[in-house]
Amino acid sequence: MDGLSAEVPPIMRGAPGGVSFNKLRKRLLRQVRQAIDDFAMTRGAAVPARWLVGVSGGKDSYALLALLLELQWRGLLEVDILACNLDQGQPNFPKHILPDFLTANAVPHRIEYRDTYSVVTEKVPENRTYCALCSRLRRGNLYRIAREEGCGALVLGHHREDILETFFLNLFHGGRLAAMPPKLLNDDGDLLVLRPLAYCAEADLEKFSAGMGFPIIPCDLCGSQDGLQRNQMKAMLADIERRMPGRKDTMLRALANTRPSHLLDTGLFDFASIVAAAKPGVDQ
Repeated sequence: MDGLSAEVPPIMRGAPGGVSFNKLRKRLLRQVRQAIDDFAMTRGAAVPARWLVGVSGGKDSYALLALLLELQWRGLLEVDILACNLDQGQPNFPKHILPDFLTANAVPHRIEYRDTYSVVTEKVPENRTYCALCSRLRRGNLYRIAREEGCGALVLGHHREDILETFFLNLFHGGRLAAMPPKLLNDDGDLLVLRPLAYCAEADLEKFSAGMGFPIIPCDLCGSQDGLQRNQMKAMLADIERRMPGRKDTMLRALANTRPSHLLDTGLFDFASIVAAAKPGVDQ
């Protein structure tokens, strides 16, 4: 049999058996475990026992689901996992792909239909991007589903590049130093939002998903719009990485290594408390 042995979660049984793919898989598993540990996703006063994992049909969410299920199978992630796809009513969306895939791989799941596509296309002018409103509507529905299913956490497939792109979007267009946190509490204070792929490179996730042969579903809503600011950030970061390999990892480490006293935020650091010590013998 090619790939891993039968003694793995069904979703991983079609994995390639080559050395290169196994190294990739193990690296991603290690990075996910590290993010879960570093950001206390399974530790704390109220540890969620059940996770709602958003599965859009894109490469990142497929990879997220597969990696979490393998960690669960290995006894390294003691939570219940419920996969969820929100069918937002995009034209020509292949409704059968995700239910068939999840059922074939014995993944507990819920498919929810909400026509947010009509709302977005009605409310947003033609020359504006759909992403912000689409994301808010999707997140609201996923919060609702998480509550209905007794899940304490909504788990999303954002990766290293998503975090860096968000940082530069906020820097260039929002005038603030902020990224995409790997763990946060929703506004109502009753659900955690977790991003276990925070340390994972998008290119690695793409290779992993291609190797696994996941049935990718493209986004026909915002994916068809050109000139998105996020695409500009993505291109800028790719150019930096091409000219200076390793810079993305360095930038990600920088987000975890801040020096408030060397920034300009007077609300974050008390600059008034800085007083030079008087030298002996010098009149005051």
